[in-house]
Amino acid sequence: MNQMVLALALFGVMYVLLLIFSEKRWIIALAAAALFLLLGILPLGRAFGAINWNVLMMLAGTMATVELFIQSKMPSRMAEGLLRIVPNVQWAVVALSLFSGVISAFVDNVATVLMVAPVGLAVAKQIKTNPIPVIIAIAVSSNLQGAATLVGDTTSILLGNYAGMGFNDFFWFHGRPGIMFAVEAGALMTIPVLLWLFRREREKIEPGTTTVVTDYLPTVLMLGTIVLLIVASQFPNKPELTNGFICCGLAAIGIVYEMLRQRKAQTGVSVLKAVDYKTLLLLSGLFMVIEGLTQAGVIDAVAAAFVKLGGGSVPLMFVMIVGVSVLLSAFIDNIPYVATMLPVVTSISLMLGIEPYLFDFGLLIGATLGGNITPIGASANIAGIGILQKEGCRVSTKDFIRIGIPFTLIAASVGALVVWIVWA
Repeated sequence: MNQMVLALALFGVMYVLLLIFSEKRWIIALAAAALFLLLGILPLGRAFGAINWNVLMMLAGTMATVELFIQSKMPSRMAEGLLRIVPNVQWAVVALSLFSGVISAFVDNVATVLMVAPVGLAVAKQIKTNPIPVIIAIAVSSNLQGAATLVGDTTSILLGNYAGMGFNDFFWFHGRPGIMFAVEAGALMTIPVLLWLFRREREKIEPGTTTVVTDYLPTVLMLGTIVLLIVASQFPNKPELTNGFICCGLAAIGIVYEMLRQRKAQTGVSVLKAVDYKTLLLLSGLFMVIEGLTQAGVIDAVAAAFVKLGGGSVPLMFVMIVGVSVLLSAFIDNIPYVATMLPVVTSISLMLGIEPYLFDFGLLIGATLGGNITPIGASANIAGIGILQKEGCRVSTKDFIRIGIPFTLIAASVGALVVWIVWA
């Protein structure tokens, strides 16, 4: 019991420090993991195995391929082509938002914002309108659809590996529609919200210059990653690190090709520098801390408290999981939250005698969309605001929540309803 209290106290301190010192999260997580090891909460022999190397390899490889994709200028070319077919600014914002959503289903949310936001800024400058709501709409849309596929977001990769889900399972799982359908249903219902928010923006858009794509191989590698992950999903007994080797292998091909094409070793260095090593180290620390919490019995105790609070009611428990996830993700990073809560909701499912997927999907819907309520709830929001600040725009919390709150409420409610209908 004393070890459980100690583990929970250390975890609480770690989480508070993660909130206060956001730039040092990786150091805090690794330091907490070290304390768990030194105090014997996590046995030394379980430390290496606690880290999910498949998740880390998938993230690292995808990040590198995305960097090559951005450098090729293909995303800008795609966005410009999209703008040529819309009648006015109102529909341009909707189109850019949906486009960022589709891209973020396969590319990291922050990278998606960095790709699409410059096009949104160009549109706003062309018609001399306020760029703030345009960029916010792009950011919140990118957060929404990250949960649609296995590679769309770090939280999706965490769920996929924890629940043993392959790429195809996000579309069709155990004979039923996967979480992708719930996410897309929520995304479709945000269209009326965006149309209403931008109802006064009726100016026409004049076609601009067309971006020249410098290299088509990164696009092929992006598509190749998706195809190979789909193929790998067909083999249930594949080696544990298969998905990680696919993502890292294709990224390595792209890096070597670019170095040979440009005849500069610096090209490969720039791509490797774009990999977010701090997130990888953060996750490594979190994996060890969560294993320590499990060993100490904290996960089961928290799950039991949830069940007691919900009175053993599955509908009430589902609403609690979605609601709490939306609320907390509005203020805290959803990566450590989802990593911590996945074993909790699985334990709750076992106590209630049901499959865990209902609560797993509810957790992901709530945690992914909750970040859209506030400017600090998701990294993509922070990236979008940073772009606006570089343009001299001051973004207030009021500016953000005017779009974020209705967007989140509609998308989360519809997504959760679809999950309940399919999986309850």
